[in-house]
Amino acid sequence: MAAKTPAGRPGTLTPDEERKLRELWGIVMRVFGVETANGVEEVASPAVSEPAADGKKDKKKSRLNVFKRNKGDKAADDKASTTSDSSTPSDIGKLSISADDDKFGQTAEFKAAIANIPPEELRRTFWSMVKHDHPDALLLRFLRARKWDVEKALVMMISTMHWRLNEMHVDDDVIKNGELGALQNTSTDAKEKKNAEDFLVQLRMGKSYLHGVDLEGRPLCFVRARLHKAGEQTEESLERFTVYTIETARMLLRPPIDTATIVFDMSEFSMANMDYTPVKFMIKCFEANYPESLGTVLVYRAPWVFNAVWSIVKGWLDPVVAGKVHFAKTVDELSNYIPRSQIPTDQGGDEKWEYKYPEPVPGENDKMKEEAPKLELQKERQQIVDKYEATVLEWIHAGDSASLEDARKERDAVAEQLRVNYWKLDPYVRARSLYDRMGVIQEGGKLDFYPKAPEPAAAAAAPATETSADDLD
Repeated sequence: MAAKTPAGRPGTLTPDEERKLRELWGIVMRVFGVETANGVEEVASPAVSEPAADGKKDKKKSRLNVFKRNKGDKAADDKASTTSDSSTPSDIGKLSISADDDKFGQTAEFKAAIANIPPEELRRTFWSMVKHDHPDALLLRFLRARKWDVEKALVMMISTMHWRLNEMHVDDDVIKNGELGALQNTSTDAKEKKNAEDFLVQLRMGKSYLHGVDLEGRPLCFVRARLHKAGEQTEESLERFTVYTIETARMLLRPPIDTATIVFDMSEFSMANMDYTPVKFMIKCFEANYPESLGTVLVYRAPWVFNAVWSIVKGWLDPVVAGKVHFAKTVDELSNYIPRSQIPTDQGGDEKWEYKYPEPVPGENDKMKEEAPKLELQKERQQIVDKYEATVLEWIHAGDSASLEDARKERDAVAEQLRVNYWKLDPYVRARSLYDRMGVIQEGGKLDFYPKAPEPAAAAAAPATETSADDLD
């Protein structure tokens, strides 16, 4: 039975949610510096409160004025615009989240991005982040995470882009260099060398790995807590491994499935395995930088000592995220979420499968060196991006008079072109992963969550025999 598209996604939005999405797109286009295309001027204007005479902030009369006016109406509106509640373009950078609601300091990252990153670079970062996703679906993640508050969603998204670009270097390092890059690292810097080695150590031991799907069709990530020892790997390598796993899991998502399930295997767990620093980083990733990506978190076979740990960790979690955490003590309880036939035997299930890391293969990323086809595909992608932005701007300009269904279908058609283009471009911009080598991720973005192991060659099946002098006539 095909999974149904959940609420709050492309194709299932209410009219009010459509307006929120259109509002966010409007201000995003303005941040990217493309708001004047197709006759639309000043697409989005956040209203920023000014201090009153008594020192208190005036209440906002209008949160966001996204649909300001058409260029042809400018002269008629000049006088009216001088008294408009909407603010000037520079006021976008004045948006903020209240301290009580800014758990991860995203306002500071947002302001740094607006102040220091050119609009065109923000635009490139966004479309790089989209990859094979529907662009609307990406924006909707931030809107749902911020309970449909457009300003908060904008701050969250731009701060995430700042994090990807300037802190984690997700697309220009983690994904671009990947596993083979770590294996072939020849740096003379001892710290950098150690980070690369520790990244590979975690992959080889299978501290966490992606395998199979749950009952809802969501990709599964198994985390074997007993394999972690505090201090054995550098903090940088732990963060890189975490982001690499999440980004690779994104490659396994296909609509309507847009979340994953994490299984924390706590068997043989002791306090020697507990390390709060990477736990905090993981929480930040899912709550701040990969919103609405978690379907379910399953804590499996946790010993009594974990109760004290959970009481601390639960306090760090957003209530919505905490509500997704479920405990399973036995394989029967785990099978309420994952078919028993698809639970590996080392987890107590029936699937005769075990994690074995396939080493990177020299030359597997050679396509990344082929500039001509890469540039051609990137040029094609930019043309599709331009087309998508044009459809968004037309939708914004039409305002409430637009046919929601027609506008959505038009964006869906261009989004499909983006998806097809991405998978053509993928081998030129993303280093191959263990899941490519295993056959989970296949050419053109096809997936096989349970690929069969390759049949051994006939010659390899029979042991070779040596010829002795006695065998010769």
